[in-house]
Amino acid sequence: MMLLQTFRGRSLALVSAQNSLLNTRLFSISTALQNAPASDPGTTSKKPHGIDPRWLTITKRRIGRCMMFGLKPPQIQEAGEVLQQIANDWRELVAGSEGYLTDETRRGLFQQSVAWGEMSLTFMSTCLGHVNNVTYTRYAETARVYYTRNFAMHIDPAHKKEWINLVSSKGIGLILRSITIDYKFPMTYPDKVTVYHKLVHDPSSPKAPHHGFHLQAVIISEAHQRPAARVYEDNTMYDYKANKKTELPPFVFEQLKTTWKLQEQAKKFWQQRILDIETRVRTLETESWDREDAVEDTGSAK
Repeated sequence: MMLLQTFRGRSLALVSAQNSLLNTRLFSISTALQNAPASDPGTTSKKPHGIDPRWLTITKRRIGRCMMFGLKPPQIQEAGEVLQQIANDWRELVAGSEGYLTDETRRGLFQQSVAWGEMSLTFMSTCLGHVNNVTYTRYAETARVYYTRNFAMHIDPAHKKEWINLVSSKGIGLILRSITIDYKFPMTYPDKVTVYHKLVHDPSSPKAPHHGFHLQAVIISEAHQRPAARVYEDNTMYDYKANKKTELPPFVFEQLKTTWKLQEQAKKFWQQRILDIETRVRTLETESWDREDAVEDTGSAK
């Protein structure tokens, strides 16, 4: 099925009862948000958190602790395979599990280097040691333009001209009505940023906006492998000739519907991958340090 090609042909596994318990611990989403319709602008949170932002670091430390207590050869191989999977898929595990589409035809910015001049300076030109807050807005803006152009270049080339015109002032265009940024931690030079966008609402829902759409963006620090900022954008379709907002053109509406379906599939797929990793790591723990006769392997002088 074409919609599943994005996910590298991997099959989706069923969530076991044990994984359901892990899901409660890993995905810190409030009860109200869990029960709210995802397509309802009035009930969808602007900041729907997925996995713990430090999940990658914590998981690596957990595996390291297992190794400190000594693992048998099959367990060492298992630990290595888990670490390799995390190394290969960490962006998908972090962003894909929240519904962001991470392949090259969908991403906005990818591994863009942070410039030293993007850090904040005092009036004495002394570096304060973190990327200026305004720079995050520029990252999101540039990624949003690329997000739109991706439809023209990769996804819907039949309407290439129309998609490109959306980021110009010719005819029907897309304008930013408002933007909100939630800063998570200060990035510093040197680093690289990757930015993904996703739809907030199902465009086919009766409660979805008719004159535009809302996007969320995640600005990821490559050095820290976690979100440095989260962005919420309200975008409006605008008719520059009539000088007023207008409804979504049919070609935009159809592509957004497909994008929403892909987002939902990505979310389920990568959340299941996280649960699978959690199960494997937990098994390593119960076979190493988390057992009654466990003794830490501190080495020997013999």
